[in-house]
Amino acid sequence: MKGLKISKQGNQIDVVHQFSNELSLLSRDNGVDIMLQTIYKDKMFYIYPSENPDVLEFIYILNGEIECDQDEGKVTLTTRDYFTVKGLKEPVYFTAKTDVTYLWVITEPTFQQVSEGFRKLTDITKKVEAKDRYTFNHSERVATYSVKIAKYFKLPVNMVQKLFEATILHDIGKIKVPVEVLNKPDKLTEIECDLIKKHPGDGAEMVRETGYCYLGEIIEQHHERLDGSGYPYGLKGDEITFEAKIIAVCDTFDAMTEDRAYRKAYSAQFAMDELKSLAGIRYDEEIVRAFEKVLKDEGKIE
Repeated sequence: MKGLKISKQGNQIDVVHQFSNELSLLSRDNGVDIMLQTIYKDKMFYIYPSENPDVLEFIYILNGEIECDQDEGKVTLTTRDYFTVKGLKEPVYFTAKTDVTYLWVITEPTFQQVSEGFRKLTDITKKVEAKDRYTFNHSERVATYSVKIAKYFKLPVNMVQKLFEATILHDIGKIKVPVEVLNKPDKLTEIECDLIKKHPGDGAEMVRETGYCYLGEIIEQHHERLDGSGYPYGLKGDEITFEAKIIAVCDTFDAMTEDRAYRKAYSAQFAMDELKSLAGIRYDEEIVRAFEKVLKDEGKIE
């Protein structure tokens, strides 16, 4: 019938599978995107202000439970709850308490922002983590920690978005490192160490060839350290971007608290104590302090 379009399950226009969610584009017309999104249990996500104050967002929870983190406390939303967003001034953070699926309607083109370009890059990152069985979901965990630190500092939305994207992609350059080096249980040779140390630069080069070129500097610097002991360039202090300093702290913590080919995982408290011992030397002191508060609030450390 003219003017009526019926779609069966599975007939969505396009689907993007990311680390923490699945996003389906159901319909698009006159600048309005209608999407179905699933966020997986324990994953963090956020809604951020649009550059256009007239943009309206509507989210209706079909199943599952999410927790909204507000200044006055936490609010739980579940099946058949819904909310609207318009004229938002700062990001709002959510945590999926279960797998949750919701209908998302927004009056500006949104799906295209997370489709082809970013999808190709995240697919490479997934291949990296598939090569290295000890870092499965590493980028996702580091991204979650990083965004929580960004919330603590009340960073502007553009910085939060860049930080999130850069963190998801920060190890993309490891696609060029042989799998036997990534999974080697013994001490690496000097040549093997040099291969590993190339991954920030290789990753930066890869994103600079895409529409996400603005992430190159952050990715390139995530192994730099305040005292110049990092790589690939031995940058110091203010030569390192704030976003890269955040990733450095979260990346180190996650690496220490997960099993590796050559050792078992350390406790969260041990890893935090190590970061604190190097705060102001290798790691930004304010960022380490903020991260400690995040972990305490979550009950991961005392």
